[in-house]
Amino acid sequence: MDDDLTLDGQTLAFLAHARTATLATIAPSGRPRLVPICFVVLDDPIRLVSPIDEKPKTTADWRSLARVRDIHARPATTLLVDRWSEDWDQLAWLRLECRAAVIDPSPANSIERASAIAALRAKYPQYREHALEDRPLIRFTVERIVTWGALGAE
Repeated sequence: MDDDLTLDGQTLAFLAHARTATLATIAPSGRPRLVPICFVVLDDPIRLVSPIDEKPKTTADWRSLARVRDIHARPATTLLVDRWSEDWDQLAWLRLECRAAVIDPSPANSIERASAIAALRAKYPQYREHALEDRPLIRFTVERIVTWGALGAE
């Protein structure tokens, strides 16, 4: 699939069941910056949300995190979701080219944030202990989808 913004059942299942993705942003130097993230798929048009959660970070101020600074400066991002297997017939990946935005924990964003936080807690039980209501979220609006491999296998 290339440039098609619809997900067939196999592709959506592959994405929804993935536990992590790799977020790629572009640093001021022009080099790619990669970080693993947790995420949920929200709706159609395809949007994903990832929290800036309470896992240890290099800084206590989320505004100074590299990924946040990169997104503010250059919102074009890529998410890579992949499956590795020693059986190479099972290899697969999904690349989502997105427009990212940081959604701060202000009351103006409460409706969007509430559904995203509920979905994150349903997918990741660890988030039930995190104060996600007080933390920013990153919204990824998918602009292009590229897939490869046996997405429906396993």
